Amino acid sequence: MNKKKKPFLGMPAPLGYVPGLGRGATGFTTRSDIGPARDANDPVDDRHAPPGKRTVGDQMKKSQAADDDDEDLNDTNYDEFNGYAGSLFSSGPYEKDDEEADAIYAALDKRMDERRKERREQREKEEIEKYRMERPKIQQQFSDLKVSDSVSGQTVVDPKGYLTDLNSMIPTHGGDINDIKKARLLLKSVRETNPHHPPAWIASARLEEVTGKLQVARNLIMKGTEMCPKSEDVWLEAARLQPGDTAKAVVAQAVRHLPQSVRIYIRAAELETDIRAKKRVLRKALEHVPNSVRLWKAAVELEEPEDARIMLSRAVECCPTSVELWLALARLETYENARKVLNKARENIPTDRHIWITAAKLEEANGNTQMVEKIIDRAITSLRANGVEINREQWIQDAEECDKAGSVATCQAVMRAVIGIGIEEEDRKHTWMEDADSCVAHNALECARAIYAYALQVFPSKKSVWLRAAYFEKNHGTRESLEALLQRAVAHCPKAEVLWLMGAKSKWLAGDVPAARSILALAFQANPNSEEIWLAAVKLESENNEYERARRLLAKARSSAPTARVFMKSVKLEWVLGNLTAAQELCEEALKHYEDFPKLWMMKGQIEEQEELPEKAREAYGQGLKKCPHSTPLWLLLSRLEEKVGQLTRARAILEKSRLKNPKNPGLWLESVRLEYRAGLKNIANTLMAKALQECPSSGVLWSEAIFLEARPQRKTKSVDALKKCEHDPHVLLAVAKLFWSERKITKAREWFHRTVKIDSDLGDAWAFFYKFELQHGTEEQREEVRRRCENAEPRHGELWCAVSKDIANWQRKIGEILVLVAAHIRNTF
Repeated sequence: MNKKKKPFLGMPAPLGYVPGLGRGATGFTTRSDIGPARDANDPVDDRHAPPGKRTVGDQMKKSQAADDDDEDLNDTNYDEFNGYAGSLFSSGPYEKDDEEADAIYAALDKRMDERRKERREQREKEEIEKYRMERPKIQQQFSDLKVSDSVSGQTVVDPKGYLTDLNSMIPTHGGDINDIKKARLLLKSVRETNPHHPPAWIASARLEEVTGKLQVARNLIMKGTEMCPKSEDVWLEAARLQPGDTAKAVVAQAVRHLPQSVRIYIRAAELETDIRAKKRVLRKALEHVPNSVRLWKAAVELEEPEDARIMLSRAVECCPTSVELWLALARLETYENARKVLNKARENIPTDRHIWITAAKLEEANGNTQMVEKIIDRAITSLRANGVEINREQWIQDAEECDKAGSVATCQAVMRAVIGIGIEEEDRKHTWMEDADSCVAHNALECARAIYAYALQVFPSKKSVWLRAAYFEKNHGTRESLEALLQRAVAHCPKAEVLWLMGAKSKWLAGDVPAARSILALAFQANPNSEEIWLAAVKLESENNEYERARRLLAKARSSAPTARVFMKSVKLEWVLGNLTAAQELCEEALKHYEDFPKLWMMKGQIEEQEELPEKAREAYGQGLKKCPHSTPLWLLLSRLEEKVGQLTRARAILEKSRLKNPKNPGLWLESVRLEYRAGLKNIANTLMAKALQECPSSGVLWSEAIFLEARPQRKTKSVDALKKCEHDPHVLLAVAKLFWSERKITKAREWFHRTVKIDSDLGDAWAFFYKFELQHGTEEQREEVRRRCENAEPRHGELWCAVSKDIANWQRKIGEILVLVAAHIRNTF
């Protein structure tokens, strides 16, 4: 029977067990289950209390307290984040699961508090450091201050905590008198507990100095020199606080106690006003401390070159590991002696690169440029043999310094030696181009030139590298260096049309037209039927008034390499020469082949307008728009034609139609606004501008126009809105510059003009307004600077700029003249 007896029989039921619940049975309660009513003093059911947590007496007391004190669920007891002040579930049963959950939450809270504690302590530390940086006090110089027991000598005050207290208690002049007394009392305690601790005396003296009691400070620090006669800091502080002659006496006394102190000797020399006295002090110091580089440098600086050379000869014997002294001696010696000095320096200091670089500069300065490369190569080999890591960035910086010092051969040799160190093969081109840009930014042009030369040796067929080098020479080199580079470039990259064209343009700008022709002839051989070269040849001839040559070239181009641009240039040539019939015929022929080229339709319509045939011009523009509905200039020409003949309504309708076919087009919106403004309908213009800015909120052209549509008091607000939407748009920046100009804020206006031309140097209008501004408010030098920069930039765009430059032959050679003409057209009535 015992074997068959189940093990759980006779055991108490688990907590919360309901018989039959697992198989779906539901219980019911009868009167006998409930039993008789219980008296209030009967013990309550303690079934749900955790073991050892609740007793019958406690439960009775709590139940009575709950009856006596209801929970406060009023709105005033409710917090939006924490809820009610009391616990809403305090009357519920506290089971084992609740206890486990509370333990888990407590552990999590503890862990999170530890993490917060680390961050909190770190933040407090940073705040303290920041406070000390902003308010430097005594503890920064004397952070080793301790207070020791006078009997046992053990530290009885935490130094860090004490210094923090000291920092807060040493007041500035005019501070609270209670703080001063407190700080003075603490420092007195420090001095009495450890009278041989120097920072205590220095801190006490400085406290008195800060509070204006200079004599008390002097007395205290002199007492400190008696108690701490071997402390440099105490003596130096005493010398600082004492007047001139007394300070000399203090320093003399300090030297007797500390005959090896370099700082005290330097201070003694500083106190002397006569050069001979300074020399005497420093020479006496060198007798006691002959191996001090600082003393030798201070002494040499006071000597004449010949005496300095003699002194440096002795200095390098006493301090053979000082690179500065060796190099200073080499600079004062003759060429042959300097070589010997540098050789000795390399023997004594085989790990310093500056000695090698100085040797290379020495050879270059004496005309031995062939030795420079050998010296730098030997330097790299020797330094590596002595375990020195070649730091590429340091060497490049050294090369830049050589460049600025005029040692061109040395800087180029250094660049060639280190430019490839530590660079992956696939990263070479990108890294070298960045290095060249960095050198240009640092004004180390010879270093950049050396980088380009080395890169072109490694990548001789890379068109992009040749172009970067060519642009570098164009901006920073001479015409001869540019042409020499381009000659090499086209030999390695004959298919690069742009390199041929740059060479031809350089010759043309120099006035050497035959040379430009020969370059283009060679370009034709390498690139037959190239549109760019054909057009460059035509431009060369037409700009030099060789119109028959240009005609013949264009005829050959139309037969051998016909393109829309070739036909367009043919039409333009005849148009400019006044042959309108020939121009019309060529235009008709071109449109048979290139009817989707909008410029041909534009030229056809403009020729008709010039012949005063508005109907035919309207027809030409209309046909063009059927073929090219997205050409903004065509829509503008047609609208202006209608406006010109007085058909304002038709012009307005054309622009509305254009905006429907070309949504979000700033140019069309701008023309619509200007149309209404020219018609005197300013309210309609403002309404259209508001709609335009809604559709094109990032258009700088529209914002710049909107600024000056406003009344003067509202322009500043409008400009702020424009800058928020188009912070780096040149049209907005130009508008702001003009706004400052109109308010006669000259400095700010000039600053914004500089920003504008820096962001977009191709905007001719910006240069013109800038030049006009300098004509009124600048000096002759400032005007010439703007003109020079404009000529270098060769701007091509801008509404006013294009309107003036299109009628000027050889305009690329007359940038300065165009600038003056455009500026003359400007009326600063904005």
